[in-house]
Amino acid sequence: MINRLLEIDLLKTFRIFPVLALLGPRQVGKTTLAKTLVKALKKKSVYLDMENPDDRFLLQNPIPFFEQHQKDCIIIDEVQRVTELFPVLRSVIDKYRKPGRFLLLGSASPDLLAKSSETLAGRIYYHELTPFFIKEITPKYSVEKLLIRGGYPLPFLAKTTEAAKLWQQSFLTTYVERELPALGLSVSPLLVQRFFQMLAHLHGGIINYSQLAEALGVTYHTVQNITDYLENAFLIRRLQPWFSNSKKRIVKSPKIYIRDTGILLNLLKIYSMKDLLGHPQCGMVWEGFVLEQCANYFGKKYDYYFYRTQDGTETDIVMTKAGKPFASVEAKINTAPVLTAGTYNAIKDLKTKNNYVITPRKEKGLIAIGKNLLTGNVETLIEKL
Repeated sequence: MINRLLEIDLLKTFRIFPVLALLGPRQVGKTTLAKTLVKALKKKSVYLDMENPDDRFLLQNPIPFFEQHQKDCIIIDEVQRVTELFPVLRSVIDKYRKPGRFLLLGSASPDLLAKSSETLAGRIYYHELTPFFIKEITPKYSVEKLLIRGGYPLPFLAKTTEAAKLWQQSFLTTYVERELPALGLSVSPLLVQRFFQMLAHLHGGIINYSQLAEALGVTYHTVQNITDYLENAFLIRRLQPWFSNSKKRIVKSPKIYIRDTGILLNLLKIYSMKDLLGHPQCGMVWEGFVLEQCANYFGKKYDYYFYRTQDGTETDIVMTKAGKPFASVEAKINTAPVLTAGTYNAIKDLKTKNNYVITPRKEKGLIAIGKNLLTGNVETLIEKL
């Protein structure tokens, strides 16, 4: 079993707020972590799965049930399916306001976020549980394994590559055919599957909704709608451009990434590091991996952007703090990277003092490769920041 670093933060906030919402994609380990959490709190708990008809029946008349378990921690799994409960939760919490009363687990949806925010304001705190990241799996497992298998627990810990591959294929099929429609996405599953395949080849690139719509034979708004749902389901990430006060012409459309490299590489039919290094998408795969490792570890500490101008000035990741560029990150899968003038011009434009080139090199430590520019691996970057 791999211990989740988020558990420490969860314990802290659960001792303050009556409701804790643990959100994230399916099969990422939310239920396991929730049960570990209440065990650590030494608190009696009741687990309800809203996909189980018997558990749904118990909440047909929820107030007596909640009052009966007033001093217990009530875990409600797949809570996005019963958003009508949120006003009831507010009522029972206000009658008996104690920390750690409810633990809500959800695979996310716009409806879930909107309704819970409206009715439980000041009573709820949100945490996102992501797939495994570097600080959770090293030194027991290699970064290469995390890159190729991705961070979902079952494929990462699978005994064989074939088992991991089958799980990832099943996961995507289930999401496309069942989960996204349940969240409210009313388009053909076949269309969404084709969209996913196209995203795999666009990974790390600037998204052009009009071109995607034309290729898929649908409207611009349909493509935007599918993208919104995939993002709200934690399957993709849109990285927005950083706008500076420069007079340069800046690229204003977002870049798009499939968040888990295991899912991405399965779509690209890449199952080993050797296959990846020979693939034209290898640089973009590594870029997305570095971005996810930083975002998953630091969470809300930083905001993330990219910077690119029409004249070729660019850097892969801009980390901002209090609305100002704090660090720039270039992701290079070549362990002996060659940088262009565009990278140095980006540092000059952004005025960042913390500038890094991140490669898959195994040894830790940072090496200076230019003025205010250091190279190292992802682990070193996380420790440095």
